Amino acid sequence: MAKLVEIEIPGELLRKACAGDEAAQAALYTATAPATFALIRRLMANRAVAEDVFQDTMMALFQRLPQFRGEAPLGAWLRQIALSKCLMLLRSPWHRARLRLGNEDETEIAPGLGALVTPAPAVEGLDIERALASLSPTARAVVWLYEVEGYSHEEIARFFGRSISFSKSQLARAHSRLRAWFEPHEGRPPCTSIHPNGKVV
Repeated sequence: MAKLVEIEIPGELLRKACAGDEAAQAALYTATAPATFALIRRLMANRAVAEDVFQDTMMALFQRLPQFRGEAPLGAWLRQIALSKCLMLLRSPWHRARLRLGNEDETEIAPGLGALVTPAPAVEGLDIERALASLSPTARAVVWLYEVEGYSHEEIARFFGRSISFSKSQLARAHSRLRAWFEPHEGRPPCTSIHPNGKVV
């Protein structure tokens, strides 16, 4: 799937959509919705929350579309709207309270999550989704913004209203956690298997 900034919207379609043409707006939604939701889903671990943010983002897109002047590609413009919505939620007192009530904080894996996340093999079958899910919401957002979306530490710090060292330390801790997650776990008991006669061996 192409990233938002890579999606090309034909000029005529965009012009009609900006002018309020419903068919053009529907086509615009079809072209941009999958990549928009994929980005939001990467930043918001909870699917229900991601769906809410996605709806808010797409509503904001069409509300602001008449103001779009084409100074940047539409995908880049929409990405900024989506990121703004995600980061607004991540920074909100409500979201932080929700994390605390859910026994989750901004620096550690939520208690009990380890039981749901099985360490992946070191060479093949690496489960990136589960590895990212093992990070705190803030760390996951920083990793995705820096490694995939290509934002600098200065930009990420500005998004969060924090210092550059905050972004760098979040990324360093996330890298350390991901490396540990993917490394072979020595001393683990061997996997059991079931013999054809039904006995566990």
